[in-house]
Amino acid sequence: MSRRTRPDRASDAERGTTTRRRRAVTPEPEPEFVEAADGAAGGWVTVSSGAVANLTTLLRWGAWLLLLVGPLLGILAFVRPTAAAGTAPPVPKTTSSATAADTAGPAGFAQLYVAAYVEAGKGTEASLAPYFPQMRNISLEATPHVQQADRLAAVRVTRVSSGYWSVTVAARITSTKAAKKAGPAGAETAAASVGVLRYFQVPVKSAGSGGGFVAAALPAEVAAPDAGEGLTLDYGTPVPADTHDAATAAVGEFLSAYLSGSGELDRYLSPGTELAAVSPAPYGRIEVSQLAERGGDFQMDAPATEGARRQLLVDIWATGSDGQVRPLTYAIALKARDGRWEIAALEAAPGLSTTSKEK
Repeated sequence: MSRRTRPDRASDAERGTTTRRRRAVTPEPEPEFVEAADGAAGGWVTVSSGAVANLTTLLRWGAWLLLLVGPLLGILAFVRPTAAAGTAPPVPKTTSSATAADTAGPAGFAQLYVAAYVEAGKGTEASLAPYFPQMRNISLEATPHVQQADRLAAVRVTRVSSGYWSVTVAARITSTKAAKKAGPAGAETAAASVGVLRYFQVPVKSAGSGGGFVAAALPAEVAAPDAGEGLTLDYGTPVPADTHDAATAAVGEFLSAYLSGSGELDRYLSPGTELAAVSPAPYGRIEVSQLAERGGDFQMDAPATEGARRQLLVDIWATGSDGQVRPLTYAIALKARDGRWEIAALEAAPGLSTTSKEK
């Protein structure tokens, strides 16, 4: 009978010791110690090197973002108006395609309406329905097509309310049939052949968002608008033209090239001034009749000092190819260069006196 051999406890103990020693031999990673800033609680904190790298990257990108966005936010804050404290920003109003500033639409509609209205008569009421839909319920008594309206023009457009205007239209009315009135027949014919300028007031309303218009009523004939008083210009006393004066000669030659095509226009223009001659040339002969200077009397034989400027009001006689002579007035700016006067500008309008009453 065999005997079991007892395990050698000493050997087991030695193996355990060896295992423990092997485990002890493997070094564990030592924690990294970072000294806290002065005054920080705890004295020392444990932070991994990876976390420090991530934090540094984040701070760097944050700084770049502030540098890029900061100026943009400052510009937006400066440009965008801020609403006053305690008040809400204004709500934009919805308007039609034709606003008060754009009166071409209602003005044109009113002119067409008046032209159709003047020619309409009994049996042609439907011709006014596109302008005034209620016309389908109204009957006319006048004979159609006896009167015609030409030279129509909207002389006044008044905004009554949003999308609603009152338009005054001037029209020259002529008749193809003599009016029945007391007097010789010759007087009747003469009265019928001469056109009469008359004025009609038309109420015009915008029709939806499509840009159309509709009349609110039939036209109302009204008196002519006030013509107003004459204006005072900011120029001295006019003097007769003298072709021996250098400025007068320069202006005359320029206007001849500009209106009759005689000579090159560019040779009379100051550097930087661009003008094109009237084409086709409407006149064959130009004559300067008188000149006036802005701010004082006209200076005859004024020296052309380099860079000197003058503003003139020039009256001329222009003769057409048919022999008809027309008076014309131009406001012209001169500039001196190289001892001669050149055209610096053909001004849009003469200068008004500051003491003129505005109407």
